[in-house]
Amino acid sequence: MMHKKILIVDDYDDLGTALMEEFGKDGNLVKIVKTRTDAVAFIENDNFDLIITDLDGENMSAETEAEAEIECLPDAINNSRSHIKAFKICVSNYGKGDFTEEELKQFIETTLNHKAKFVDQKEIVQNWREKIEFEIPSLISLMHTILDYLMRRVEKNGIVNSENSNLFIALDEAFVNAVKHGNKFDPTKFVRISAEVSSKEARFTVEDEGEGFNLAAVPDPTDTENLFKTSGRGVLIIHNVMDEVRYNERGNRLEMIKKSEKI
Repeated sequence: MMHKKILIVDDYDDLGTALMEEFGKDGNLVKIVKTRTDAVAFIENDNFDLIITDLDGENMSAETEAEAEIECLPDAINNSRSHIKAFKICVSNYGKGDFTEEELKQFIETTLNHKAKFVDQKEIVQNWREKIEFEIPSLISLMHTILDYLMRRVEKNGIVNSENSNLFIALDEAFVNAVKHGNKFDPTKFVRISAEVSSKEARFTVEDEGEGFNLAAVPDPTDTENLFKTSGRGVLIIHNVMDEVRYNERGNRLEMIKKSEKI
């Protein structure tokens, strides 16, 4: 296995030291910095395979022009929203022979399992508003890993009870559609997934690099003439489960809102 170069941006060391010890066991080079500004210098001067960011809003306020050009860093947060936490995993070099799918899956699983166990404490996250982002290659196995994490995360916030919710099914449809129909299973194309989670709602965005589609052209699966057609069923499921659904004009970006079942 080729050693990977990993950058961790972590202001309060919630993940940094633990992940450095875990990833360093196999000889990977892990660098930890505390702020976006520190990260910019490293990203501009080095080529990292994986970037993991875990920041509080207060450390993500003013966005410089240089920082705005670094896509693997989370969006800067306005001071009026400084209570928001920001977590992001960005894969940089997949498709260049440096990663295998299994290696990448292990890195992401390790990171998310540690965050779920040691950072996302139920009594704490219920008072958070957190922006969670993933920029990853089009691999179904990674989608399942991320989906499992997001379901655990929104359940801790009280958005849904996974035992009686169809949110898993709707998100799975959105993720798989982005990989299968959007990017045509091309692992050199990326899927961008974000979830902004609070105690009131979860806002999900899924964007692929495909050509998009015309929503109006999708067959209505409730029409008896389309009863045995699979096309359109995923769109129907998403609309039935989510409280709000929006596509961009191109059709490659889907926004979904699920409001708390407690409200």
